[in-house]
Amino acid sequence: LAVYLSSNNFNQFHIAETEKYAHVTYFFNGLNETQLMGEDRLMVPSIKTTTYRNHPEMSAETIRNELIKAIDSQKYHFLLANFANCDMVGHCGDLESARVAVETVDTQLAYVLDSAIKNYHTVIVTADHGNIEQMLDPKTGEIDTAHTKNPVPFIIVDSDFSKKISLHSGSLCDISPTILKIMGLKIPDEMLGKSLF
Repeated sequence: LAVYLSSNNFNQFHIAETEKYAHVTYFFNGLNETQLMGEDRLMVPSIKTTTYRNHPEMSAETIRNELIKAIDSQKYHFLLANFANCDMVGHCGDLESARVAVETVDTQLAYVLDSAIKNYHTVIVTADHGNIEQMLDPKTGEIDTAHTKNPVPFIIVDSDFSKKISLHSGSLCDISPTILKIMGLKIPDEMLGKSLF
């Protein structure tokens, strides 16, 4: 997606804290470390700690602040952010820390959504895997710190959607075509997924 947007002269902003920076750059850009034309990147330093159980807020507030600056600049056609809390804290297996991590992301997203709507952006909230939603192994009752195969949310927020849309079930390969459809761009043949609406 990032390469396709760059080739169509769309400016992009990719942000994450240190823990997930490679996910919004190298992995998202098709295993390519080279910064694309029109792509700005920002790596927010992760808190130095031995476990995020003690710091479930991580660097989410800083990510939010920088993301809102980028949104308000009106320079970018596409912005990508990773809030690492629900994954990294989920690996700790501590329920109270998990609660704080989820509340933190929820709070930061509220600010981001407010800015995005004021600036006429569409926001998609999703994930590539589950983790924090299952803190106990349902078979053993033991603490479960692994990624899950549970379905993840795919939420579209847009003040301009004049009609109710119905999303159908899909997979990760359907996210890029959905984004391109929202942006009014042609879905290239090499993208095998379909729009989720």
